[in-house]
Amino acid sequence: MRILYFAWLRQKIGIAEEEVTPPAEIRDIAGLRDWLATRSPGHAAAFADAKQIRAAVNQDFAAPDHPVAAGDEIAFFPPVTGG
Repeated sequence: MRILYFAWLRQKIGIAEEEVTPPAEIRDIAGLRDWLATRSPGHAAAFADAKQIRAAVNQDFAAPDHPVAAGDEIAFFPPVTGG
């Protein structure tokens, strides 16, 4: 599973992307987000406020209950605003 981080999430974690193999019980965005938060202090800081994070699965916006699977590309980013 390829994980991409954008904006301040990337800054807090210190990397733009990583390949991970989450445990089998991780089945959705919310579970993945919670598991990622345990990987390092930077991950914990980035995922501390779940309401401030959006996700996309294979380049489509995804809700916290959206399923994830091996081979997916998951992107995490702050809410997008227009101007």
